[in-house]
Amino acid sequence: MAGVVIIGAGPGIGQAVARRFAREGMPVGLIARSDHTLRSAADAVAGEVVTCRADSTDQAGLSAALDEVARAHGVPDALVYNAAIIQADAPGELSVRGHMDAWAVNVVGALNAAAHVAPAMAARGHGTILITGGMPEPKPQYVSLSLGKAGVRTLVTLLDQEYGPAGVHVASVTVAGPVAPGTDFDPDDIAEHYWRLHTQPRGQWTHEALHAAP
Repeated sequence: MAGVVIIGAGPGIGQAVARRFAREGMPVGLIARSDHTLRSAADAVAGEVVTCRADSTDQAGLSAALDEVARAHGVPDALVYNAAIIQADAPGELSVRGHMDAWAVNVVGALNAAAHVAPAMAARGHGTILITGGMPEPKPQYVSLSLGKAGVRTLVTLLDQEYGPAGVHVASVTVAGPVAPGTDFDPDDIAEHYWRLHTQPRGQWTHEALHAAP
């Protein structure tokens, strides 16, 4: 089993997904910007773990981190992109640079990670790429995030068109609320969507899972 790689391995969804996949005996690769985050995430996961520090907006650094995990565990069975800039900003409030910075994390980092890993998955004939989504309805109080999550949906479609025919399942998990333990948006409950998508038979693939309050 080649394992799972999680980009954006902070507390909450990232660590919950890592624990969920590790519970199935899968090796785990964790990628985050800080050593502190990586240490905390590794401590939270039982099993074989490789950690690499990289910023999702640094294409060369991210590719090097993905290569390092692949050297340890092989081409991953699953890639999870969980990095995002979550901030409140109204129309016209954010600068061009601010929008570019948010877009780079929310969408382009996912694109670069997928484009780096998916060809090897496709050559092997199977793999899963999962991206954390949100904002099922755009909100003017969260312009950059609404744009970014709309971009995630389009990115999933593009990646599916490119790599789906070769056996790579691409999907997003749309989280429609603030993540917090013990609530309707408990990260451990949300992590179940990632595992379910990863284990879906090819003939039953779906490309978005929505986690919303009952």
